[in-house]
Amino acid sequence: MYINIYFGDKPVILCDEINKELNEILHHPDAVFVDEVSPRAIKSMLHEIKKEEFHAGVLWHTDLEKLKETFFKNFKVIEAAGGIVQNEKKEILFINRLGKWDLPKGKIEKGEKEEECALREVTEETGVTGLHLKKKVGETYHVYDEFGKHFLKISHWYHMTCSSKQELLPQTEEYITEIKWVKTINIKEPMQNTYPNIKDILSKFFDEP
Repeated sequence: MYINIYFGDKPVILCDEINKELNEILHHPDAVFVDEVSPRAIKSMLHEIKKEEFHAGVLWHTDLEKLKETFFKNFKVIEAAGGIVQNEKKEILFINRLGKWDLPKGKIEKGEKEEECALREVTEETGVTGLHLKKKVGETYHVYDEFGKHFLKISHWYHMTCSSKQELLPQTEEYITEIKWVKTINIKEPMQNTYPNIKDILSKFFDEP
């Protein structure tokens, strides 16, 4: 099992086994492999990420939960939730925020459940109503810096449905400039200008039966 944590477009992969895909990544000359759980080893990996030539990092340990706990201690963890929204035509709802295609999501408020946040944020960011929650698809992880601090955002993603027969209202104060329904056959278009964690969660969504 493994999870991808993105630093921009560059992944650091925490895992408890090395599968074929990870083995291929490790053959890249600028990939970094760490097989110990210690603050020193992790700080060394975080230092390598800053180098321009860095390709990917793989941290391996038999206890993935322990590895996650040790790694996450280097950041202020923030949790968010959002939706992979489909209409009756199976089209997916995309938003354009700061020039990139994205899925609606936002920070979980104090005392709020993941599912409640996901539904609230989708409505706030897109204006759609009558949402029906189906199931949780998974989580994504990415790191960013703000006000001199390092944040790790865990986003919880839910499959939900609603009618397409309603007005789409972009939440401009959240820098959303466009919203559109995308047919599955045309999914490559927004995928060419999105974030790697969005590609990951949609890949998982489409792979599930």
